[in-house]
Amino acid sequence: MDSKALMNRKTAIGAALVAASPLLFPGRVRAQGTAHVDDFVVLLQGLYQPVVHGPNLGLSAVDLSDGSYSTTKIYPRGGTPGNTNPNKAIGDFYVQFVGDLCAYHIPGGSFAMRFDFTESNFPTSVVLDEEGGQILFGTWELDVIEGTGIYKSIVGGHNHMDDRLHFLANGDVDEFCFCFVSGP
Repeated sequence: MDSKALMNRKTAIGAALVAASPLLFPGRVRAQGTAHVDDFVVLLQGLYQPVVHGPNLGLSAVDLSDGSYSTTKIYPRGGTPGNTNPNKAIGDFYVQFVGDLCAYHIPGGSFAMRFDFTESNFPTSVVLDEEGGQILFGTWELDVIEGTGIYKSIVGGHNHMDDRLHFLANGDVDEFCFCFVSGP
């Protein structure tokens, strides 16, 4: 299969996942004595920036000021509390490009995850962008290891990322990744 056909197929699959996400992950927030979050979907999108002095998110698993993290924006797609406008960022995503940790900060609290780097969890393809860069297509599996606020309820849960990570010729990295987060 040529790279153009593969990219069209990936685009179609991604669009289908987005369209189906409200059915697959309805993302209800319930009050039962303490707040609880069910499954939800967010979009990580935009150019990554290095984190120099990271915020304290109340998570012991990550040190966002250690110089190993980069950040981009988080947009709502289904089930997250707060703003539902898909064109308005609701929070920040932090990731180690050399390491296995990441953190999300969105309305209701924060949560940390660890990438599961097993043999079956690698990019499915890399495509040249015809401008000197490369686009990595793949899925990633992550485990929720810590949470604050309403995201305490998803600790022990899972994240399936459907990712298109664009390494630009100028050295910048542009993210476009759907995160399907589910509780334990």
